[in-house]
Amino acid sequence: MKTKLIIAFLLFSFVVNAQKAEKEEIIKQGWNFGALPAITFDSDLGFQYGGLINLYQYGDGSRYPEYDHSLYFEISRFTKGSAIYQFQYDSDRLIKGIQTIADLSYLTDQAYQFYGFNGYDAVYMEDWTDEDHTDYKTRLFYNYDRKLFRLKLDFQGSITKANWKWEAGINIQKFKIAEVNIDKLNKGEKEANLLPDTAGLYTIYQEWGLIRPDEADGGTIPALRGGLIYDSRNFRANPETGIWSEAVLEYVPKILGSESSFTRLGLTHRQYFRIIPKRLTFAYRLSYEATLSGNVPFYYLTKRVVDGAKGNSMEGLGGGRTMRGVLRNRVIGDDVAFANFEIRSRIWSFSYKNNNFYLGLNGFVDTGKVTGKRTLNFYQTIVAIETKDYLEYGAESWHTSYGLGLKAVMNENFIVSCDYGRVTDDRDGNAGMYIKLNYLF
Repeated sequence: MKTKLIIAFLLFSFVVNAQKAEKEEIIKQGWNFGALPAITFDSDLGFQYGGLINLYQYGDGSRYPEYDHSLYFEISRFTKGSAIYQFQYDSDRLIKGIQTIADLSYLTDQAYQFYGFNGYDAVYMEDWTDEDHTDYKTRLFYNYDRKLFRLKLDFQGSITKANWKWEAGINIQKFKIAEVNIDKLNKGEKEANLLPDTAGLYTIYQEWGLIRPDEADGGTIPALRGGLIYDSRNFRANPETGIWSEAVLEYVPKILGSESSFTRLGLTHRQYFRIIPKRLTFAYRLSYEATLSGNVPFYYLTKRVVDGAKGNSMEGLGGGRTMRGVLRNRVIGDDVAFANFEIRSRIWSFSYKNNNFYLGLNGFVDTGKVTGKRTLNFYQTIVAIETKDYLEYGAESWHTSYGLGLKAVMNENFIVSCDYGRVTDDRDGNAGMYIKLNYLF
């Protein structure tokens, strides 16, 4: 079935593109922007309202479609309390010869996903969240309340003219963790829709000692990072050729306010192959992240060491930025590996009101697993019978999803992406749809 979908997708893209004549592209100068409303609905979070805008400064246009400055703003809220407040800045002209990337965000999530540690070793029971099932516990059994303040500043500079770069930065994050506030979520609901006062997995893991008391309510993570990059891509937003490879070390010292010191390593390799110029591209990403020393707090295991994605989500594994269709945060461990494979096509290019547009389709396969498991330290009073419905030791294997996506792009850089992914194993959920900015990588 997957093969038929990809073949049909390729044939459709080729036929449509073969009928299109090349058009002269408009060279953009000065300021340009793209904006979107943020309107969604979630039964537990309520309606989302707000919007986002991405401003681009192209200067005199001599580097188009590369930009001199990018400013991203998003303000959106949910009617029951969750919110995104974010500013991001990206420029290689603020400091001559240095790429400057800054992020200032405050993110609140009243139902942040948590499925346990070590992938399939942590059993996922969909029936426990299904209100119509006899085994129902609560639809927020796999959630907790998380608030995150983040200040991130990264720099990149050339080492040689042969595409090698250095990178260095600091990422200060303040996490506040608590149980889901069911009183707030139940406010104004009909009796049939009320959440029961039942312990979720986050609370159970605390009782068992799998989440330590000193990290259960969150903490501060002051992360120092440095690394090497090899970048030969022909264009940042949607490359057709080239390589992006990165090796980065992240060190979190206790002396700067963290509850523990630890070191993590991130390795990633992305490569792009032009099949038909401006029409069809094959791209893949391989990534590996490992804990080299110390103890990483449970709430920080979802954070990516290599986190080049734009937007408010720089974490996973599972979800719209890593494995589309797989439950968000389904794969958590001390060491993880994942891969993405995509066929990208432009199916229609056109100009409108002095702007360049194109529509694209992509077919993809995503996969990942825990390669280094988190040690589960139970209290001595815990016996096997209490955990048999929650843990299945030695079950971890590859989590895989596949699907299709649609891209709507303005002036090469403002990319609205809609991806739909399905899983190959129901232990990872069912499917997911994601509307975000930019290609996955």
